[in-house]
Amino acid sequence: MTSAPPPRWVWGLLAAAVLGVSSAGALFQHVDSVPPLLRASWRLQLTSLVLLPFFLRQWSTTDEATKHGYFERRTWGLLLASGLALAAHFGTWVASLDLTTLTHSLLFVTAHPLVIVVGMAFFAPLVARVRSPHRLEAIGALVCFAGAGMTLLDAGSAQGDQNVTLLGDALAFSGAVFVVGYIVVGRVLRTWMPIFLYAFPVTLIASVVLIPASVVMEPEFAGFGAFGWTEPMYFGWFLLLACVAGLLGHTGLNTCLRYISPLVVSVAVTLEPLLGSLIGWFFFDAGVPGAWTWAGGAVLMAGLITVVVASERTALIEANNESTTA
Repeated sequence: MTSAPPPRWVWGLLAAAVLGVSSAGALFQHVDSVPPLLRASWRLQLTSLVLLPFFLRQWSTTDEATKHGYFERRTWGLLLASGLALAAHFGTWVASLDLTTLTHSLLFVTAHPLVIVVGMAFFAPLVARVRSPHRLEAIGALVCFAGAGMTLLDAGSAQGDQNVTLLGDALAFSGAVFVVGYIVVGRVLRTWMPIFLYAFPVTLIASVVLIPASVVMEPEFAGFGAFGWTEPMYFGWFLLLACVAGLLGHTGLNTCLRYISPLVVSVAVTLEPLLGSLIGWFFFDAGVPGAWTWAGGAVLMAGLITVVVASERTALIEANNESTTA
């Protein structure tokens, strides 16, 4: 990133991208007649189709060295691992939307910075390349745990058509755990692999994996079929999920990273539970969260922002130290 100020349009794209990713929970809940694993597969199938032209365009302009590395066994092992992690993320998260409230699901599924800090604390003594959490990261993690505990005091309460349940919240948090695998692999491969060459195969793998999972675990599968999103009553909603939440949201955020600080983007993304809840309440009558959810959610988000800010600053310091010693 250069020292020149970013173009003005980037800020508009950032706002649109954050709103895009924030809309996914409410849209998924709106089509809850479809079983969750199949719902997740449909979303990823259509997203794959949307990504395909971008993949082909990027492939045509990619240098030969990158193309050679793309077909190495290690590369496809990592792509497969990332696809499995993405499938598990979407599967558990969408299932959580059927078992707890929209706000609780969004709060817990966006807690992956907390997962990363806990993982660092666990693996740092075992793996030399993993650093211990910074003091502010640890403080932020403790704040996150306090906020999460406060939100759970609303367990059993109704918010709209849904009740807060521990199982639903646990599934949403599992989604946060699994998405860390997707993020970690992405950081490894994206050092040399263009965005669509990574996103398309990973999304396609995840969509395919979820089909047999739905066949085995969801008896309703036969009534919908693997490609039921093509039906007119579903197509529009899943196209919105693919284009607004997928292409505009995730690809937009990646585009913003080319022009503005990762810290700004990361902090903006932490607003997803608030914005997603407002979208659900305003457009889909998702219900107003309880008092403990408001209070605990604010504490949880404050903890996440603390973790994000501390992590980005630590990464910047480490990068500067490496550049001065090189």
